[in-house]
This record gives sequence, structure tokens and C-alpha cells, in this order.
Amino acid sequence: MSMSTHADTRAKQRGIPPLVVEWLERFGEEQHDHHGAVILHFSKRSTRRLERAVGRDPVRRMNDYLRCYAVVKAGTVITVGKRYKRVRT
Repeated sequence: MSMSTHADTRAKQRGIPPLVVEWLERFGEEQHDHHGAVILHFSKRSTRRLERAVGRDPVRRMNDYLRCYAVVKAGTVITVGKRYKRVRT
């Protein structure tokens, strides 16, 4: 997936490393926003899948970034951020 200029700028402003965006793309849970985009976020299940793939220690070190999300529309990440409220599924 490609990142828009806006998403790249927001990731830098918010201190979200490209690795976390890649993990969201590969392991994140999808939630539709009903406006044509998909929100990717980490759930308990996706965090366990991530731990199995990359190991428990790297995930533990990156724990602060597990509350990040990415909004994807038409195969492009349009923005990224950090959740401060629970994601309802």
C-alpha cells in the first residue's frame, strides 16, 4: 500500500514509525467507516498474530504504538493517528 503525502506528514508529526504502519497493513483489524474507507487498528487478536510473526519481545518494545490506527481508501493510507478511545466493533 502506498501512503499519501498527508499520511506521511501526519506520521512524522505524531511520531509513528513506518514499521507500525506496515504492521497495521499486515496484521491490523479492519473496521469500515461507512464513507468508503477502512480503519486499521490493533485488537487483542491481531496483536497475538503479530507476536507470532515477529516475536513477543519486539512487540513488547513497541507497545506504545499498538494504539495507532491507519485510514485506508482505495489502497492508499490517507491518514494515521493514535487512538484515545476504545474502538467499538
